[in-house]
Amino acid sequence: MTEHFTAHLHDEAGTAALGAALARALAPGLAIYLHGDLGAGKTALTRALLHAAGHAGHVKSPTYTLSEPYTVQLDGQSVNVIHFDLYRMGSAEEFLDAGFREDFDGRNICIVEWPEKAEPVLPPADLNVYLNVAGTGRDVELQASSELGLSCLHRLKFAPNL
Repeated sequence: MTEHFTAHLHDEAGTAALGAALARALAPGLAIYLHGDLGAGKTALTRALLHAAGHAGHVKSPTYTLSEPYTVQLDGQSVNVIHFDLYRMGSAEEFLDAGFREDFDGRNICIVEWPEKAEPVLPPADLNVYLNVAGTGRDVELQASSELGLSCLHRLKFAPNL
């Protein structure tokens, strides 16, 4: 079961708009994995998603801390969104040693940059997001790989670059 969505985002505003649209489609328990080279827009997408979900403060890249937790309101309920950046992880065992697997508890929303760094021990994604630099913009593909990811894609209301 793989349903997907593709679009070309002409600029950073398009990336921010996609993040906002994803925020409106979130559900507790989602595991969203972000794929793309350095500078492809993974953190920018996450920042826009968190702000659109109601986080008013600064959203920093967890490059050195590996994870940053945020609390947002979804349908009147507090939900934890945990943003992971595994770029600096030396091995998948570091993911386990840090206790991060426990964050994938069916209630938290986990957004993971560089998931391949913990692939052997990382729980399966509900939604994979692939970002690629294309000219001055980005090509994006969202692939659902679970029922929860599929329902997120079905709730997604996004018209790029309008």
